Amino acid sequence: MSHVSSHSPHGRSPLRTVQVLGGGSVASSTHVRSLAEGLVARGVRVTVCAPGEVNRTYDFSGVGAVHVPVPRSSDPAAVTALRAACAGADLVHAHGLHAAFRAALALSGRSVPFVVTWHTRSQAEGARGHLLRLLERRVARNASVVLGTSSELVDRARSRGARDARLAAVALPAPRRPEDDPDPARSKARAEVGATGRPLLMAVGTLDRNRGYETLLDAARIWRGLDPAPLVVIAGEGPLRSSLQRRIEDEALPVRLVGRRDDITELIAAADVALLPSSWESRSVLAQEALHARVPLVAAAVAGVPELVGDAAELVPHGDAEALAEAVVRLLADPRRRDALKERGVRQAATWPSEDETVAQVLAVYDELTQPRPLP
Repeated sequence: MSHVSSHSPHGRSPLRTVQVLGGGSVASSTHVRSLAEGLVARGVRVTVCAPGEVNRTYDFSGVGAVHVPVPRSSDPAAVTALRAACAGADLVHAHGLHAAFRAALALSGRSVPFVVTWHTRSQAEGARGHLLRLLERRVARNASVVLGTSSELVDRARSRGARDARLAAVALPAPRRPEDDPDPARSKARAEVGATGRPLLMAVGTLDRNRGYETLLDAARIWRGLDPAPLVVIAGEGPLRSSLQRRIEDEALPVRLVGRRDDITELIAAADVALLPSSWESRSVLAQEALHARVPLVAAAVAGVPELVGDAAELVPHGDAEALAEAVVRLLADPRRRDALKERGVRQAATWPSEDETVAQVLAVYDELTQPRPLP
């Protein structure tokens, strides 16, 4: 990180912050690791409360933070562990709705500045949807500041009663560009998923109803007659796995479910086109990685996606399998259009906040909330 300085203004002792993570989605966990590294470099003391398996993947200790294992449940033992970890903190920063709710319970009765980042929108209907709205209200009203990763999330936080909601700069570390990678690495990634001699289309995310995978399978049925038929690879796990797999087999669709992978960045970089058919997204990790890696993106025009990608992707209506299929077929047949999207993607990615800018913005919020107030 550049502009490193010890963060102890007015001769005060270093700021002590606690970052709280719940289940540890890719977006929130990557953000917290980047944030922890930048804050530590600036002299801030950082504790990360997260499940042990999240720390094993993201290695918060490796960037100078103290990791405290806290399970993702809201049972009393987890809240007690969180309460102990937050003792003596100058500020607590929770990431995601459920982590923020647990942190609010742990901070009950304490007047500690409380920052919440909403990375995505929780979706549910019926009784569970009602419960989520109650949680959102509780969290929004308890937070000193809510940082939303898209304009829609900022508006949502305000509608739930947030006193102060702002658009957050959230950077993902830019993955290596494909030209930094030798061709053999790309060929190896493609061969491993069975995409030798045919176009590779990549989608990533939990196998649930909000991801638009049913629409994606409908689109794959349309383009399976191409020669060669593009192969769709979907990385992720979730409740729809068995029903999606059944459709793939019954309809002989050129689609592979490859489960959770630790080489997502490499697979995206090896793809001909990245696909994002979700019904809702904020700052999509897949979209950011695709544009950074100069991979053309076809995405549903929902929520934060147009704001994030600008004119650097093919946007189609959500749930429209024909529009999705047509956009993909058109791109695969038009190398000039693909090249144009790659160049636009590089320009668009350059407008996103850097990791340094992200840390600086968060630190400015922390300063605002922890500076001693002048006497009247």
